[in-house]
Amino acid sequence: MDGAATDDSGSLTARQRRALTTVRSDRVIIATLAGAGLVVSFMQTLVIPIYPRLPGLLDAQPADVSWVLTATLLSAVISTPISGRLGDMFGKRRILLLLLAILVGGSIICAISSTLIPLVIGRAFQGIGIGVVPLGISILRDVIHPRNLGGAVALVSATLGVGGAVGLPLAATIAEFADWHWLFVLATALGLVAIVAVAMVIPVSTLRTGGAFDYPGAVGLAIGLFGIIMAVSKGAEWGWLSPLTLTLLLGGVLVLIGWGVFELRSKNPLIDLRVASRRAVLLTNLASIAVGFAFFVVNASLPLVLEAPVATGYGLGLPLILASLCLMPLGLVMFFMSPVAARLSAARGARTSLILGSAIVAAGFILAIFFLDQVWHVILVSTITGIGVGFAYAAMPTLIMQSVPPHETAAANGLNSVMRTLGSTFSATLVGVILATHVVVTDGGEVPTREGFGWVFVMGATVVLIGLMISLFIPQRVQRYDTSSIPVQREP
Repeated sequence: MDGAATDDSGSLTARQRRALTTVRSDRVIIATLAGAGLVVSFMQTLVIPIYPRLPGLLDAQPADVSWVLTATLLSAVISTPISGRLGDMFGKRRILLLLLAILVGGSIICAISSTLIPLVIGRAFQGIGIGVVPLGISILRDVIHPRNLGGAVALVSATLGVGGAVGLPLAATIAEFADWHWLFVLATALGLVAIVAVAMVIPVSTLRTGGAFDYPGAVGLAIGLFGIIMAVSKGAEWGWLSPLTLTLLLGGVLVLIGWGVFELRSKNPLIDLRVASRRAVLLTNLASIAVGFAFFVVNASLPLVLEAPVATGYGLGLPLILASLCLMPLGLVMFFMSPVAARLSAARGARTSLILGSAIVAAGFILAIFFLDQVWHVILVSTITGIGVGFAYAAMPTLIMQSVPPHETAAANGLNSVMRTLGSTFSATLVGVILATHVVVTDGGEVPTREGFGWVFVMGATVVLIGLMISLFIPQRVQRYDTSSIPVQREP
């Protein structure tokens, strides 16, 4: 996919050298990677409009249908750090194209599925595609002029929110007026467009690390993350003290401890834990858990408020399409604030952007505790938190890339993406627990209470403020590594 293979010495072929003489516009490269990120982000929210109907559509039990979401989460968490390492070793563009191809394959499987198991398999393949975003950010470091790098990173990072915010109303409309399989036909088409665009625009990756791939490390990381994610995501369903939940949780933790010892002794580790334990990298990853946690609090809570029946006393009774339109500001402000966040990071440092973003999110959550009774209240809370998440998402990849050597960019960004996903997983579990314990019976069924949503936002504000405190200890001055641009950038 990266063109002709390199020769035995590892140098570029004549074809690849000719490709590198083509001067590509930074804007075109940024737009292409941002577009790929939007496609991948859209996949994550694709099934939300049809999820309540899936048991009937697939003739399956509701508990089994939850695997449609769980499989995507598991594959994303496990594959992202692995694909990052592969990108550092064999070329980020090549692995990015491979991820997009897997995503398209998963979309095709879903499009022709009529039963649960094929749909779960297809969604697992789609989840692997989430690694496109951290790989795209890493490519920017290699090919974009340093003057444009901050804004480019902020924009591509923001696609994680923009794709879902814009894609959800589109998916809801298709689900409302067409057969649900057309959702995955659209996903297939978008994935193919992204593959063609990346293949035509993104240059061959020339910065690669040597050594052999750490297969034992990849297996150990996959097993450890699988155990923890399964225990956290299914604990409420299986019982938190059930033997299965405890075995998965404790087993996952023990495997990761053993994995860490192995990685420290490995000549070619999957993730260089010595670099990952540097103060700037470690604290940024810990703060990323809080940001991922906060992002899911918004995505999990506000739709319920908008769609809940008016009889609940707090619900606004909107249909899914209108509710998703009300949540669009969350993603749109992330997009429009990305250049502002980049300029702040350039002037005051990415640490400042992360601190400011966390503070804005906390303010939005505190507002939601008291004001969540009208549609404009929800839109305001969504907008404020979108601004904060946008600043934070722009800052985190920049802090990581400033603190790791160029040949470990993709692996380090992949690990940071995993931290955000872990935060979202913990958030999903705790939000579910709080809302399940604060219910009222309405029309013969149980629905969350307004007090329950208040406690959800109290929890969210608390976690974000803890993340803010962690961010204060990120060093203002760290060992900075220059970008390793290949000769395709256009000088200003």
